[in-house]
Amino acid sequence: MSKQHEQHTLVRTLVLGILSGGRSATPLAVLALNHDRSSLKGSWQDWKVFSTPLGRGLLVASAVGELIGDKLPKTPNRISPTGLIGRIGSGALVGAALGTTGRRDLRIEGAILGGIGAVVGSFVGWGLRKAVGAATGLPDPVVALAEDAATIAGSVKVITAD
Repeated sequence: MSKQHEQHTLVRTLVLGILSGGRSATPLAVLALNHDRSSLKGSWQDWKVFSTPLGRGLLVASAVGELIGDKLPKTPNRISPTGLIGRIGSGALVGAALGTTGRRDLRIEGAILGGIGAVVGSFVGWGLRKAVGAATGLPDPVVALAEDAATIAGSVKVITAD
């Protein structure tokens, strides 16, 4: 594996972490849905959460549930301690998984970058969502739908990039 490929992988883990800050389960679900993609070959494909239909189904169901739950008025803020911890864990897991896709195992580096990205994505996403809502006068659920679309599209692009 070349240094350039390693850097590309690490940038991808950071970006997936940032996207996890927006919707914690979406990058994991997109990765699960791309389980058999040859360009993503790595030991992550043997991890139970990704290797079994049940695990992959739970990841996708979690992402769908989060997309719905995010619009509910009683849903805790993403920058609350529990919300932030979950997003960090999700970013770290997706980063670690993607870190196994090369000749050199970068799961530790990927997990660290994914977790850091999740913190950044949580705070930046929270701020942007509030700012867009205030600037446009759009109701929060409408702004949240745009955020959903951006997170899904971004996750697909990062995970399927060769």
